[in-house]
Amino acid sequence: MSLEQTACEDLKAFERRLTEVINRLQPSTVRWRMTTLNRTCISVVLIIAALSTAFGAYIWLTDPITHSATVAQSLINHLFFTLAAFSLVLLFIVGIHKKVVFPSIITSRTRIVLSDFNMSCDDTGKLILKPRPTTT
Repeated sequence: MSLEQTACEDLKAFERRLTEVINRLQPSTVRWRMTTLNRTCISVVLIIAALSTAFGAYIWLTDPITHSATVAQSLINHLFFTLAAFSLVLLFIVGIHKKVVFPSIITSRTRIVLSDFNMSCDDTGKLILKPRPTTT
């Protein structure tokens, strides 16, 4: 087997593995996109949760009764803050901020590495061979 054939087989194996990795990420990504409709909706949900938590925290901290009550009693008195903070923490634990963009992170990082070898890849993981630069 010649060196060119070995290199070609290696490229094919790399392409198969890259497409396999990206395709494996797709079902969960599609599910998250269908659940939240799109990335804009996720951003809106995160912004609303963060602003609600900030507003609730402001109300909670400026309440004069907060200083004399226990933490548990204060959280019960300020249920808006408690629920907003809980929802924000739950959203980050679930990883809603990463689930939709994970395949694009993989492909963008792969493109950076492949650019050193005059190659790139599409969003599905298929390799794109670029022409060799001409030396003049």
